[in-house]
Amino acid sequence: MTTPPTPPPTPPPSPGRATTAEQALRRLELKVLRKLDGLLHGAHQGLLPGPGSEAGDSRVYVPGEDDVRRMDWAVTARTTVPHVRDLIADRELETWALADLSPSMDFGTADTDKRDLVVSAIGAIGFLSSRLGDRFGALVIHDEHVHRMPARSGRPALYGLLHSLMDAPRGRVVADPPDLAEGIDVLAAARRRRGMRVVVSDFLDARPVLDPDAERPWERPIRRLAARHQVLAVEVIDPRELELPDVGRVAFADPETGKVREVHLSPKVRRAYAEAAALQRDGTRAALRRAGVAHLVLRTDRDWVFDIAQFVLRQRRTGHLVRRRAAP
Repeated sequence: MTTPPTPPPTPPPSPGRATTAEQALRRLELKVLRKLDGLLHGAHQGLLPGPGSEAGDSRVYVPGEDDVRRMDWAVTARTTVPHVRDLIADRELETWALADLSPSMDFGTADTDKRDLVVSAIGAIGFLSSRLGDRFGALVIHDEHVHRMPARSGRPALYGLLHSLMDAPRGRVVADPPDLAEGIDVLAAARRRRGMRVVVSDFLDARPVLDPDAERPWERPIRRLAARHQVLAVEVIDPRELELPDVGRVAFADPETGKVREVHLSPKVRRAYAEAAALQRDGTRAALRRAGVAHLVLRTDRDWVFDIAQFVLRQRRTGHLVRRRAAP
């Protein structure tokens, strides 16, 4: 699998189209900064709570106050006095996002489509990262390749990245498209330095697995990614992927393969579909839990800003309880 360093090919925008895209990005930035700024980041940690990952200086161990798991055994052996190593939060981190722009994301039956929700989620994380001076980069699953957009800091670079995502052509049927597992492997190899990694996808597999306990194709790659980085999985769904309307006979087209099939949506078919969709979602949730990854669900029929805010409040509440229980 090759990873071209250039973003997905975009047609030259007309002046009117460029103005419309610029206005959409400005509205997105205002919505993010007005409603989420100050909520998603504290001292520096960002969307997910936790200690720093960069090793700091060693100091003498204080019984009853320091965690013995941070014992610096090398310094302790040299000085014969117990020492611990502090962990500091790096003030300039790199955040990388994996954006799934495969054909299945070009779908939406509510207020927006899944592709626009992907851009909104990445924009929210990017705007908040740029406020802290962090570098932000992205990998994009699109057509035959996983495209790489280098990590840069600053608002102009982020605007350029979001413009590329918004202007990317709709997904088309290709012979051997990269799947989510390949995209996560490329994301893990992009930069080895510890940081935050965000995976935005619908997590729909070409061959759905309905057993919640079965391993998903992307589960091992995301588990390896989470072993080194702070990982947030953003699942994007549309209500019509959970249940079908009572409209009789409908022609369904698979965006990934182009196949078309007519189905009569009887009550039995609709009930079986809803049960299968629920099992698929339960399996995704269980796989992400087994991998130790934070899981955020965004829907096309809900206020995504509110959902992000609620997610962060739950994460902070959970982190606070964990710290209280761990305290001596």
